[in-house]
Amino acid sequence: MQNRRRSRVLVPLLLASLLAPPRARAEPAACPVVPVQHLVLPHLKAALKAGQPIVIAALGSSSTWGAMAHDIADSYPAELQDDLARLLPEAEISVINRGVGGEDAGREDQRMARDVLALEPTVVIWQVGANAAARREGIGHFDRLVRRGLQRLRAAPADVILMDNQRSRLLVASPDNRRINRALARLAASEHASLFSRDRLMRDWQRSGAALDGFLATDGLHMNDRGYGCTAQALATAITRAVRGDKRQE
Repeated sequence: MQNRRRSRVLVPLLLASLLAPPRARAEPAACPVVPVQHLVLPHLKAALKAGQPIVIAALGSSSTWGAMAHDIADSYPAELQDDLARLLPEAEISVINRGVGGEDAGREDQRMARDVLALEPTVVIWQVGANAAARREGIGHFDRLVRRGLQRLRAAPADVILMDNQRSRLLVASPDNRRINRALARLAASEHASLFSRDRLMRDWQRSGAALDGFLATDGLHMNDRGYGCTAQALATAITRAVRGDKRQE
C-alpha cells in the first residue's frame, strides 16, 4: 500500500521532469571596461567608405577555431562578426574562421595562400605564438616564420592584425611566452602591421578588478565563452575606432 502511494507521487514528478523545457545556458557576465587598443586599418577604412563588402580572415590555431567554447558560435571570430554588425550596421562584413587546432606559424604560413589570400580579404587577423610558447620553439625560428608569413600577406591589399597570446596558466608558465609576445610586437612595427594584444587586454581586465579565471577554460590553456566574447568585443571596438575615430566606442 505504501509503495503504491509512493508511485502515485513519483510518476507525475517524473513526467513533469521529462516534459520540462531544457534549462537555458547562463549568459556570460558583462565584459570589463578597458582602454581601446590602437589599430591602423587604411584598407578597411577605404573599403567601408566605398561601400564595398568586407571579408575579414581570422587565421590561427585552436584559440581562433574556438577550442573549449560551448559552440563554434562562441568562438572569437563568430562573436566578432556579431559585434561588428552592431557597431558598423551600414557595412556588409563577413568574418571567416580559418583556425586549425595545434598549428604553428610554419603550418599557417603553408596554407596562407589557400585559406586566406584566396578569400581576397580586406583584413587578416593572425593569432600566432601560443603553440610556439607551449612547445618551447626557438625565438629566432619563430621570428623568421612569422616574418615570412607577413611578407606573404603583402601580396594581398589587406590590413594585417597580429594577435599575441592569452594569459592562461600554461602559457604564463612558459619561459618563452613573454619573448614571443615581444617578438610579435617588434614584427608588427617592422612589417607595417597592427598588434592586438590579448596579453595587454587581460592585464587590463585584471586592473579593472576582474579575476582572470572568469575568462579561462578549465584546461589551463584556452579561453571560455566569456573570454572569447570579451576578446571579440574589445577587438570590434578597436576596429571601429580605427575606421571611425569614434571615442564614444570606449
